[in-house]
Amino acid sequence: MKNWRIEAVILAIGMLLLGVFIKNGFSEFAQKDRSVNVKGLAEMEVPADKVTWPLVYKSLGNDLSALYDDIKRSNQTILGFLKEKGIEEAEISVNAPEIIDQKAERYSNNDSPYRYNVTSVITVTSTKVDLVRKLISEQGELLKRGIAITGGDYRYNVSFEYTSLNKIKPGMIEEATRNAREAAEKFAKDSESELGKIRHASQGQFSISDRDANTPYIKKVRVVTTIEYSLED
Repeated sequence: MKNWRIEAVILAIGMLLLGVFIKNGFSEFAQKDRSVNVKGLAEMEVPADKVTWPLVYKSLGNDLSALYDDIKRSNQTILGFLKEKGIEEAEISVNAPEIIDQKAERYSNNDSPYRYNVTSVITVTSTKVDLVRKLISEQGELLKRGIAITGGDYRYNVSFEYTSLNKIKPGMIEEATRNAREAAEKFAKDSESELGKIRHASQGQFSISDRDANTPYIKKVRVVTTIEYSLED
């Protein structure tokens, strides 16, 4: 006669093991779905390391030849001023003058006695930011030399840049990642879990902006890192 007792015991053990495996499988599957997504911010203020300064002046007249001679003299005066103050020739560029023939303007209602309106631009591009800022405040000195630098034209604004981003990138990414981990650890603690490994990470774009409207020569650099961590019991 067949012994069913042994087979029943084997079957029971098999069912028990199957139950354990299924339970562990569901547990592991649930653990895989548990994660926390956090963002880490890093910000830094840095001084601009490049400046572009357009010096703009106007010339009016009816004789183009005389205007040309006048512009040539004015350009030499401005170049002399800049070089005296420490700006090198390689940092200076002289743009071609922009000439408007007011009588040729079809829809012009200008009653000016002068036919020609000439805009001349000399541009300083330099890494000597502090020096150029000082010269901007002293540009009134050119009035004594017979040249009135004009402003208000949106095409010719002073601009400040920060060009050394690669020098500070690693440190800022490290700080952003550290801040993200601190947020994740806090979340894990509050949810009575343990913080696991990084499942996914993405580095946001670096942005560079003026700190405020009054100090465009001080820049604010910002980056946000997004990291997904797994959570474990």
